[in-house]
Amino acid sequence: MCLKSSALSGEADFLKVPTYDEMYSALEERHGAELQRKFASARVAVCGLGGLGSNIAIALARAGIGELHLFDFDKVDLTNLNRQQYAVRHLGLPKTDALREIIAEIAPYCKVTAVNVRLCRENIPQLLSDAPIICEAFDKAEQKAMLVNCALESLPNSVVVAASGMAGLGFANEITTRKISKRLYLCGDGKSDVDGNSLFSARVMLCAAHQALAVLQIIAESQ
Repeated sequence: MCLKSSALSGEADFLKVPTYDEMYSALEERHGAELQRKFASARVAVCGLGGLGSNIAIALARAGIGELHLFDFDKVDLTNLNRQQYAVRHLGLPKTDALREIIAEIAPYCKVTAVNVRLCRENIPQLLSDAPIICEAFDKAEQKAMLVNCALESLPNSVVVAASGMAGLGFANEITTRKISKRLYLCGDGKSDVDGNSLFSARVMLCAAHQALAVLQIIAESQ
């Protein structure tokens, strides 16, 4: 398998993709054998692939998470490029396809299941039934509440990592992670709504990083 890239001279070059063993060894050297074994055997669902979800998924893929389940129904739009991990070449593509392509370039051995669907109360119990950890990364408050409530009610073996408040230019340290219950973590400042505030890449990425880190901590603490 080869990846095409542009050389400094402007001529096309081909880069050999490292083998699975090479990439795993590099991660194991950084994270330690036991922790990397947990990451590689973990499965995480990311629901919503916008400013939060695209950043969460990429952070988890870089950490060596073995399997990601990605859910979104939207296409990449020009207005997404100010904070979401897509490029101009992805405009018009389903976010599921675009993010799967990006992850393949970063972590080619991460198993990605990308489903172009709008999650709702009717399909969440089935679509997320095999996800031990679920990242809520929706835009609207009512959608966030729907996913969190439905997952906690119908998926008793799943832990949910949700987000609330990352709009505006508030201080970075206002973004925190709180463990609400045994099965629910909440990241964000808890107050800054999108209504009346703009979303900026730096602050949205902070919240996404909190969510990704919470996921890694949950996995690290697992048996």
